[in-house]
Amino acid sequence: MNKHPDIVIIGGGIIACSIAYFLASSESFNGSIAVIENTSFDAPKSTTDYSASIIQQFSMPENIRMSQYAQEFLQGITKHLGVDGLTLDVGYVERGSLFLYEERQLSMLYGCNAVQQGESVDVTLLDSDDLSRGFPWFNLTGLAGGSLGLSGEGWLNGQLLAQAFRKKAASLGVTFQKTEVTGLKMHNNRVVGINLTEGRQISCGQVVNAAGPAAALITEWAVCTLNVRPYKRTSFSFTCNTEIEKCPQVFDPSGISFRSDGQRFVASCSSPSDSDPKSMDFEIDYSLFEEHIWPVLAHRVPDFNFVQVKEADATIHTCNEYDRNPIVGPHTEVGNFYFAAGFSGREVQQAPAVGRAMSEIILYGEYRTLDLSRFSYERMVTGKVLSEHTVL
Repeated sequence: MNKHPDIVIIGGGIIACSIAYFLASSESFNGSIAVIENTSFDAPKSTTDYSASIIQQFSMPENIRMSQYAQEFLQGITKHLGVDGLTLDVGYVERGSLFLYEERQLSMLYGCNAVQQGESVDVTLLDSDDLSRGFPWFNLTGLAGGSLGLSGEGWLNGQLLAQAFRKKAASLGVTFQKTEVTGLKMHNNRVVGINLTEGRQISCGQVVNAAGPAAALITEWAVCTLNVRPYKRTSFSFTCNTEIEKCPQVFDPSGISFRSDGQRFVASCSSPSDSDPKSMDFEIDYSLFEEHIWPVLAHRVPDFNFVQVKEADATIHTCNEYDRNPIVGPHTEVGNFYFAAGFSGREVQQAPAVGRAMSEIILYGEYRTLDLSRFSYERMVTGKVLSEHTVL
């Protein structure tokens, strides 16, 4: 590993690997990049769902545009991330998402739709009659309408995408080292050294904090704070005797979501919530499904009264408890320290856009494609809160 890399990216998940790829593939960069993967936890698993969503139905234009770029990126994934002429397949299934709304939420629905229409999202509003005709298997009790994505949304294997970013970055000369960061050496409001295990230290030009669950600790070493905390998300795979064809990914007002590949379904609880504990373990709590998720599913879809859980998977996401939106870009005072943290479960769908944006801000000092300045760390200094109504 280069002991004096130009750019050090702390973190080994999909966000870190995407940043490394976009930097290394830029014609404007000819330096060295080192990615430090934390050995204290399984970074790729911790921050990347096997089954991750691409959703465009957000209330903030920037979040919409990041998902739109993810959709565009996936359409040309082999061109972007292919190595040695191999065709890439990350299991992307393009199928719309259906957000259900209660009467009390209709004003929010209309407000979100207005923003989405302005961003050319392919979405349509449904009233209760539309829901009854289009989805006869629903129990519509308590529902007043919905928002259905018609294209540009779906799900994929987030692990495969993370691995593709990593492999492509490595082929472009990015070095990866599995170790643990134990501290930062600071001088004149700059990071001048990164302390590693066994007393080692490397110097660097620029430092990117993409450390996922460890992002808050890394930030403390840079003499500032970041209200980013880890929480556990558990997804449950189950079967049902009744096949529901072309089922979209459904987001219930309760916070429960599910999708289908025929007779096999995947369900989870949208986060952050009381059902997603602050945790760094991957233990499966099946009572979460039995006591919290399944009753909601059985109420909304009567055919779900008789289901059988087949598998479960836990991942660790990082939630920005300040306003549930990511922190992206340079620090306000530490001159060579950058953030890419707090994605609150949206790591996979935002990774391509964030990687591209971070490469621009590091190389040129400005965003040249998608302006993500609203997500800067500065808002936490000034007290500005961003409101995203669609929390997945």
